[in-house]
Amino acid sequence: MSDLAIELHWQRSEPALQTGKYSNEHTVQYNSVYDVQVDSAPDWGGDPANTNPEQALASALSSCHMMTFLALAAKAGWPVASYHDYAEAHLGKNPKGQMSVTRIDLHPVVRFDTGFAVDDAQLAQMQDRAHRYCFIANTLADSVEINIR
Repeated sequence: MSDLAIELHWQRSEPALQTGKYSNEHTVQYNSVYDVQVDSAPDWGGDPANTNPEQALASALSSCHMMTFLALAAKAGWPVASYHDYAEAHLGKNPKGQMSVTRIDLHPVVRFDTGFAVDDAQLAQMQDRAHRYCFIANTLADSVEINIR
């Protein structure tokens, strides 16, 4: 199997590393080409203009789920024309009392070519299959909800 990597760079800009007196802003580089500015979530003092690890986790799950759904739909002969998702990561305390992403909600909207339709039960079944086969969802276990629109 492949090893998939990113590069992360953080540089202190303050005179000293002191609790609550330094920036968490850093850069994550993908494929030696794409730089993304990352920071803490705004609730933890991060710049809301930057992405944060919790959003990146929701993005990874949403992307993986969509790609799995599209692969399954292609095998089933479903002519998907567009796919949109609104993914939301929820922060809270896990059963051990630690801060964590306690749940990620996906809200996929799937559109098909004109003249093709599936009923709600078929769509729900395909979304469930996509969830079961998605690598990221399998990594996260039980913290994902799929709410079909």
